[in-house]
This record gives sequence, C-alpha cells and structure tokens, in this order.
Amino acid sequence: MQMIMFVLDDPNQVDAVLDAWHSVGVSGVTIVESIGSYRRRLARRVGGRYLFGLPGLRECTEQCQYILFAIVPDSRTVDMCLDAAEKIMGDLAQPNTGVLAAWELSVARGVPEMLSESRAEE
Repeated sequence: MQMIMFVLDDPNQVDAVLDAWHSVGVSGVTIVESIGSYRRRLARRVGGRYLFGLPGLRECTEQCQYILFAIVPDSRTVDMCLDAAEKIMGDLAQPNTGVLAAWELSVARGVPEMLSESRAEE
C-alpha cells in the first residue's frame, strides 16, 4: 500500500481533484486545511489579520491550501492520481500548482478491505 500526500495550491480545485481521484477508484481521502511557511511569512508582512472583526478569515480565504491524504493499493494508483491531479492543476513542476508525494506503507490498519486484500496479494 502507498500513502499519497497532495498539497493543493488552489483551494477552489479541491472538489475537482476529489472527483478525479474518485473516478480512478480512490474514495477515502482525508482533507486538512493548511498554510505553508512562505505564505505565512508573506501574510505577516502584509498584516491585517482581521477582516470585519473575524479573526483568521482573511488569512484562510486568501492563503489556505488543502492537503489531501489517501491510502491506495499500489504505485499504479499513485500514478493515476498524479495524472488526474495534473489534468486539473497543470504540470506540478510549475509553480503555484501543488506538491504530490507518495511513499510505501509498512503498516496500515483500519483501511477498507479492498486495500487490505491488494496488499495480501503482493
């Protein structure tokens, strides 16, 4: 099994990426709101943490990214997720698109049976 981590630069594209991953068989994705250190430092320089009295709202709407985590059965599925993401975001080697990384899992519990069975076949 493999873990995919995709830092999605454009939060407006999260649903499109989720739909694309679902179309290649990935249904369980964990989504985390985040902000990278570069954007955080830039926001601090600009200032203005408050918008209409709501702390953090401006920071989140203008600076947030989403990190998508998914456990998939194999590297072929990782490649399909990468291709699907790049169809939406463009070449991830370009700036302001996103970062995708994947790695082999030595232990995974609580994942759907389909993934567990795939691991047992390897």
